[in-house]
Amino acid sequence: MAADKIAIVTGAGTGVGRAASLALMKIGYTVVLAGRRLNMLEETQKLGADSGGKSLPVSADMTDPASIAALFAKTMDKYGRLDLLFNNAGMGTPAMPFEDLKLDQWQAVVDTNLTAPFLCTQHAFRIMKDQTPRGGRIINNGSISAHAPRPFSSAYTSTKHAITGLTKATNLDGRAYDIAVGQIDIGNAATPMTDRMVDGVLQPDGRKMPEPRMDSKAVGDAIAYMAQLPLDANVLFMTVMASKMPFVGRG
Repeated sequence: MAADKIAIVTGAGTGVGRAASLALMKIGYTVVLAGRRLNMLEETQKLGADSGGKSLPVSADMTDPASIAALFAKTMDKYGRLDLLFNNAGMGTPAMPFEDLKLDQWQAVVDTNLTAPFLCTQHAFRIMKDQTPRGGRIINNGSISAHAPRPFSSAYTSTKHAITGLTKATNLDGRAYDIAVGQIDIGNAATPMTDRMVDGVLQPDGRKMPEPRMDSKAVGDAIAYMAQLPLDANVLFMTVMASKMPFVGRG
């Protein structure tokens, strides 16, 4: 059990963020639930509390550096330390030809999927390197898209490839301070973001076909496994995917 350990999960109101938060509460973490919609965070809090879990909902906008800073300040004011950060919040754009993607759409995805994890990781580094006991763990939400893109997904795919670079660089920079950084690449977890896969999504050959999905609890359990490792051990990259999704081989 992770008694008295503190975690921050961004995008904790739905989907993978909620599943990870519940799994972390189950193993004894107190989880700071960060996201834009307080009502959804409070729903996650209630689901965790029903099983004895402890959490703190904090409304935070991952596109606003001041809001991100306030999230970490509130965590420190309340708990005085941080043991785990799960950089989970993310977004994409509607599927469209590359040449039609507008700059503001591109920038919104970059701000949420890449700049926010960069800022959150900076705050976590500052806390973890100076606390006693020193160190902590940071887990980044990558994607199958960090390995192979879907059609018409240049903004999302680019940021997920960039997250892999951020994971490697911060893993290296964190070693001196006992900060372990890893990444989980997820394929087709059953969340609101993947509901469209039930009716069918565009394939590289132009067909539209349904894709298998998996229970998001499998992702939460994987996060919990990573979170329970001692800081002298690390999962640098883990892929958790629906077994029959079209990714391995030729689909």
